[in-house]
Amino acid sequence: MSSDLLPPVLLVGCGKMGGALLHGWLERGLSRAVVVEPHKLSTEAFAHHPGVEVVPEADCIPSGFVPEAVIFATKPQQADAVLPSYRPFARGGALFVSIMAGRTISGLDGMLDGAAVVRAMPNTPAAIGQGFTVACAGRRASAEQKALADQLLSATGEVAWVEAESLIDPVTAISGGGPAYVFLLTELLERAALDQGVPADLARRMARATVVGSGALLARSAEDAAVLRQNVTSPKGTTEQALAVLMAEHAWPALVPQAVDAATRRSRELAG
Repeated sequence: MSSDLLPPVLLVGCGKMGGALLHGWLERGLSRAVVVEPHKLSTEAFAHHPGVEVVPEADCIPSGFVPEAVIFATKPQQADAVLPSYRPFARGGALFVSIMAGRTISGLDGMLDGAAVVRAMPNTPAAIGQGFTVACAGRRASAEQKALADQLLSATGEVAWVEAESLIDPVTAISGGGPAYVFLLTELLERAALDQGVPADLARRMARATVVGSGALLARSAEDAAVLRQNVTSPKGTTEQALAVLMAEHAWPALVPQAVDAATRRSRELAG
C-alpha cells in the first residue's frame, strides 16, 4: 500500500473513537499524523509507529507541521477550551472534521475564525471497521475537502452524507447511541435466561450469539427487518407470545421513540 494514500492529519483526542480512526488511517497508508493527547495510555498502541507523533497539548505541535485536515475527537464539553488553539491551521486552509456530539457547524466556524468544517457522527463499531458515520459539510468546505473527509471517515466503515445539519441530532440518537441499545438488549436476554434457570455461561454465550447472528443475517438479507421478524414468528407460537408483550402499546412501540427523542433533545442541548 502506498504511503501517500492519505495526507498529513492532526488528530485532537485519541480516545476510543479517535483511536479507531487513527488505526483505520494507518491501515490505509497514512503519510503522517500528529496526535494531541495528554493521556499516554490512550496512545500506547501508536506511540512507536513511525508515521505518528504524539504530543500532550497544542503548543507542542511541531512548528513545521502542515496538516490537510484537523480532526476533533474530544468531548463536546471541552470544545470551548480546546478549539481556539487550532485557529492558525484554519488560516492555513486546513479542513476541520468534528466528531463531537452536539457541536454545530456554525459554532465550530465561530471558534475557528471561518474555517472549512465537516461535522460527523460515527458510532463505536468503528473500532472493528464496521462503523456507520453520517456527515454534513459546512458551506466553506470545497468538493475536494468533502472528498477528503469522506476518505478519512470511511476508514472505519460506511459513510453517509446529509445536506440538513439538523438531521445529525436524530442520527446521534439512533446510530451514535444505537450500539448501547443493542448491548442493553443483550444484557436483558442474558438476565432473562438466568431467571429461567439457564446456566450462566450458556446464558451469556446464547445471548451474545443470538444478537451477533441476527445482525449478520440482517446485513446479508435484502428483506426489511419487519419481514425477518415475521419469518421468526410462527402463528400461536412462542415468539408470537413474547412479541405480544414487547409490541404492546405501552412497550417498545412507545419506549423506543421516547428514548430516541430524549437523546435527540440532549444532542441539541450540547450545542449550547
